[in-house]
Amino acid sequence: MKYLKVKIHDHVASITLHRPPANALSRAVLMELDEVLTELEKKDEVHVLLINGEGRFFAAGADIKEFTLVKDETEQAKLARSGQQLFDRIEQFSKPIIAVIHGAALGGGLELAMACHIRLSTDEAKLGLPELQLGLIPGFAGSQRLPRFVGTAKACEMLLTSEPITGLEAKQLGLVNHTYPEEQLLDEAQKLATKIAAKSKIAVKMTLELLQYSQPGDHEKGSIREAELFGEVFNTDDAKEGINAFMEKRKPKFNQTKK
Repeated sequence: MKYLKVKIHDHVASITLHRPPANALSRAVLMELDEVLTELEKKDEVHVLLINGEGRFFAAGADIKEFTLVKDETEQAKLARSGQQLFDRIEQFSKPIIAVIHGAALGGGLELAMACHIRLSTDEAKLGLPELQLGLIPGFAGSQRLPRFVGTAKACEMLLTSEPITGLEAKQLGLVNHTYPEEQLLDEAQKLATKIAAKSKIAVKMTLELLQYSQPGDHEKGSIREAELFGEVFNTDDAKEGINAFMEKRKPKFNQTKK
């Protein structure tokens, strides 16, 4: 594996993203993650999975530069949809997956974390969906999952302002389960995973299946439409300006026009 490190200890598999400097979620990273999930799902000795990031961040977003190399909006929509399907797989996984967030979980990073069953964070971590800052919209079902955790009004504010919230704020809103000082985060995540790993595997699997019935019925419909609009918005002048501004480290000047 080039971008993921996997360690198994006491029935807990720790998956570490290591794609410096920000653990951006490129297609290669997502493909590796899909492969790792397939392998770990088959291993009887693995009861619980942890996903964390190496370095300064959990994951600071999808790989925007990679998306810019695809010019056709249908293909961009397909890329977004493939990411959505992987994250749906995580949400529906037969073993509990815990996101362990430090530094930042932004854009695709937060979308990955929201797909996990449980989220732990440092107190000061930054969590948000800043895609509109680039003239874009979320592409990995962030527009569908965020309101489920923080409510429609707060999700609307976070999306339209592009402002992240801290781990402590995320805990108050119900976006993360618990927060800890950074030096305690991994230990606390391991403790929680070990506690869950001691439960009956069959009962845990059944519980995860039952929780899927609580999800909104229009999630897939909304996600498909998000992918379509993601491909469409990527080819607007505003998106091109937003991406260029991001790369040039300046504020974008949006024209509100298409093509």
